[in-house]
Amino acid sequence: MSKSAFLTLLDSPHPILADGAMGTMLHRQGVNFDHCFDNLNLTHPATVGAIHHAYIEAGAQVLYSNTFGANRYKLSEHGLEDQLEAINRAGVELARKVVDASFKDVLVGGDIGPLGVRLAPYGRVLPEQARQAFAEQIEILCAAGADFLVIETFSDLYEIREAVAAAREVCSLPIVASVTFTRDDRTLLGDTPAKVARVLHETGADVIGANCSGGPAQLRRILEPMQQAVPEARFAIKPNAGWPETVGGRVMYSASPEYFGDYAETFAELGVKLVGGCCGTTPDHIRVMRSRLDALPPELHIQVITTSERHTKEEHAPQELTQLAQKFREKQFPIAVEMDPPRGLSAHKILAGASLLAEAGAAVINVADSPMARMRMSPWAVCDLIQRNVGIETTLHFPTRGRNLLRVQGDLLAAHALNIRNVFVVMGDPTSIGDYPEAMDDYDLVPSGLIRLIQQGFNSGMDHAGADIGQPTSFFVGCALNLLPPDPERELKVLRRKIENGANFALTQPIYQPEKAFEFIKLYEERFGPLEIPVLVGVLPLFSPRHAAFLHNEVPGIIIPSETMTRIENAGEQAPAVGVQITIELIQQMKPWANGVYMMPPFNRYDLAAEIIEAL
Repeated sequence: MSKSAFLTLLDSPHPILADGAMGTMLHRQGVNFDHCFDNLNLTHPATVGAIHHAYIEAGAQVLYSNTFGANRYKLSEHGLEDQLEAINRAGVELARKVVDASFKDVLVGGDIGPLGVRLAPYGRVLPEQARQAFAEQIEILCAAGADFLVIETFSDLYEIREAVAAAREVCSLPIVASVTFTRDDRTLLGDTPAKVARVLHETGADVIGANCSGGPAQLRRILEPMQQAVPEARFAIKPNAGWPETVGGRVMYSASPEYFGDYAETFAELGVKLVGGCCGTTPDHIRVMRSRLDALPPELHIQVITTSERHTKEEHAPQELTQLAQKFREKQFPIAVEMDPPRGLSAHKILAGASLLAEAGAAVINVADSPMARMRMSPWAVCDLIQRNVGIETTLHFPTRGRNLLRVQGDLLAAHALNIRNVFVVMGDPTSIGDYPEAMDDYDLVPSGLIRLIQQGFNSGMDHAGADIGQPTSFFVGCALNLLPPDPERELKVLRRKIENGANFALTQPIYQPEKAFEFIKLYEERFGPLEIPVLVGVLPLFSPRHAAFLHNEVPGIIIPSETMTRIENAGEQAPAVGVQITIELIQQMKPWANGVYMMPPFNRYDLAAEIIEAL
């Protein structure tokens, strides 16, 4: 293929179809994530070649060389910097060899990723040093026979500008420049899609776009402002197969090949010139995309979104769904499990417990905030540790008690910055019952007011005073619900107020009388119609007769039937196991009307919670 073949292909009426993930496929072959994937070009060329071949057979017109991390900085982490030339050369030649053996007109893109170090002013690597590092890798890729260059998955505009500048200095190949975005539809350094598009276009890249990030829905949303900012540009889109989840120690992606096929058509209709898949995608995704693109009419009507249309779409666009929200939408009956932050510095036990629960199948971990007004580690830190180290989504308990308006809003910004999106708004326990009864106990907002502040303020991009906070947040807001209230009329009014102010879901206290709890749901429906929000019904496995007696006699709102008390009392040493069985029975009884379960393990016995989850 000549060097102009890629630009010629871009003029086709349909998008060019690129390959999918290399790392995902290598990991499926048993390669650990701490291994240098690029070095497999030398040590396991047959493995890499087989993946290239699978993508060609699936219908890809473009392969990316297995050289994403083959720069001096990343290779030095593995002690392989002296193999830089051999690894990059082998990456292109290996892909070229597979193409030649297939007898198909497939192009090879020389793949260049970020350096893995921060550039000044956010790091110690100077721009000229970064440009030199990119140049030495790019020169090798060009000499090895790449048809074009792919500079992808960057989050720093300073860095990608140096990469494109280096490419322009050392070779004349066409360039695809692509950036990745966080859940907030901004880069890690806070740049908007519009700014990214303008900067990439100004670098002189032939194709610009977005890759990795979330799933196709997010990149479709990001594409629109990019196209508006630079309508004359050619765009490339390669989304992940959704947000990753850790299941049984493996990283899993939820977006199906059929879902990607739908979006292949969508991106084609939006005028995208290059489509493919990033993390989590496989030859199956590419195969379905190929069939859907082949079924398109020869001439496409390209949708052009005007500025006014885009603003209208942005004003009413649905926020990126949390995994919990998605499970509610798909009626999956999620199980949330509550965990208390540690009372000291060590988070090892809570991380071990969260890992156990994630492997058992918990959908989300709820992190309480100073339960019983006892001093504990900040739940913000615990949520962040769990999400980063375990890979399971969390829900942050957010009491209004003890916080004024300044702290409430600062804490919300902190939570969002830590990628915490689910928040459970509650009044909180009074300090008079805890470790520091003399501590300040005031508050500026009741729970319904905080829900309104989040939904009508922060989720609209404004603080309580109406000042711009830079971008809308995307919180999924929970509220407390008592299904066995002493005053049903009052609870109905409070629930209505919370829903009208924007509550997205509800959590309840532990339920031991499912039939009576359902009576409140029916009462609500008689007054107001179907309950508008999903309910996670609380369950707390009974551990012993003493535990059951305490809950029944000393915790307001918890009523344990006499027959249940008798079962626990008669269980003797088997009381924990009987408590587990009772909980499973309760959940089965509530499944017809509940939307999920909110489990509170007794005495931090996460093994009992895992047993219940697995049984369900």
